[in-house]
Amino acid sequence: MVDILSPEERSQNMAAIRSRDTKPEVYLRKLLFAKGYRYRIAEKSIPGHPDIFLRKYNTAIFVHGCFWHRHQGCKYAYTPKSRIEFWQKKFDDNIRRDAIVDDELQEQGIKQLIVWECTIKQMRKDFRFEAQVLSQIESFLNSH
Repeated sequence: MVDILSPEERSQNMAAIRSRDTKPEVYLRKLLFAKGYRYRIAEKSIPGHPDIFLRKYNTAIFVHGCFWHRHQGCKYAYTPKSRIEFWQKKFDDNIRRDAIVDDELQEQGIKQLIVWECTIKQMRKDFRFEAQVLSQIESFLNSH
């Protein structure tokens, strides 16, 4: 299958994808801040530089994009139809890196929470679902 975008257009699209301060991250940070949680952003001393690090709770929160981090069973975790080997290598590298970060966090005794992009999208559409997810996050933070 042929890509519908030219290589230049595809490159421009990919370059526009942010790695920090994405809309889902900022959304979750604002909700947590409003609930009274204080955190650090992309804490460099913590493996994987988590999107949100709550020192008081010794917890790293990652807001993972479903496409990049291959969220199992998610419609956003599709595989592009062109350059399949290129994309598969990129996805495999991301999965491998996530596993290494997970191991390093466990070794340091840091709790890890992953919030998927699709969950954030659903939270933005449904106030009750948003409250439910926030409650689950708070339960996770206060456990152990």
